[in-house]
Amino acid sequence: MPFVPPLSTRLLPNSKPLLQDVALRSGVYVGLGLSLILVLWIFLANRVPSLDKFALARNLAAAILLAIVALIPIVRFLWLPAKLWISSLVGWTIFSVIYALLSLPFSGLREHFGAFQIFILGAVPYMIVATIAWLGKIVWRTWSEDSAHRHHPVS
Repeated sequence: MPFVPPLSTRLLPNSKPLLQDVALRSGVYVGLGLSLILVLWIFLANRVPSLDKFALARNLAAAILLAIVALIPIVRFLWLPAKLWISSLVGWTIFSVIYALLSLPFSGLREHFGAFQIFILGAVPYMIVATIAWLGKIVWRTWSEDSAHRHHPVS
């Protein structure tokens, strides 16, 4: 059995490092990006009172940034539904955990949505997009195989 260092990033002795999978790595990056935007948004909203007069613009900018970062797994893996599913769920799970941690010192977050509700609000649309991408891939493959057979006469 090969020697594996005690702090290895490998799950099993003969497996690839954990973050070598592109979908998992993308999900981690998206989750960290979403979390960073959320932390900055909460910090600016609660600790910088001079920006209160720009609350609508601040909230709109933060929501647009969150939407842009949340679209990264969809844009990147639209034709690979399994990777889309993995990447989006990893990213949104990280975001939901950070939301739950932020709701401890900022109790107002819990009044609007709980961490599980935030998880569902993100996971369900991602699952719908992944399912539509999967069905689209099936239809595309079926159509392309069918069109390849149309050009050959039956013997």
